[in-house]
Amino acid sequence: MNQATQSTAPQDEQDVTNPAIAAIIAQQNDAFRTSVTASFKAPSVPPGKLVMTAGIAAQSDEFRAALIEALVAFDAFDANSDPYGLHEMGVLEIEGERVWFKFDLYDENYEYGAETPTDPKRTRRVLTLLLPSEY
Repeated sequence: MNQATQSTAPQDEQDVTNPAIAAIIAQQNDAFRTSVTASFKAPSVPPGKLVMTAGIAAQSDEFRAALIEALVAFDAFDANSDPYGLHEMGVLEIEGERVWFKFDLYDENYEYGAETPTDPKRTRRVLTLLLPSEY
């Protein structure tokens, strides 16, 4: 491969088992997750969408408000639920009901998986809130 066709991205940019890559993705996921209630998004917050399944949408307004509050405050990542340190999945309990949140990283058009998940200019996040029964 000649220099003109070489990618400027690190060779292992998709290797989420690389602790340096995982740390970047985790920081970006945390920035997005903790800003979902902000009316102004700081430039450091990567672009994305927060979505919920029908099961979450069917819950009461109070339930959903408590869910969003718990989502923003969540910091209980551990080796069992977050083996690569990406902060991409978590389990919350709201009014006795278990709720999962899950990040998926896409290209700029939300069509395909992110080719460079550490690059917020080329990666879009989708943070899904769902009931375990909906998985």
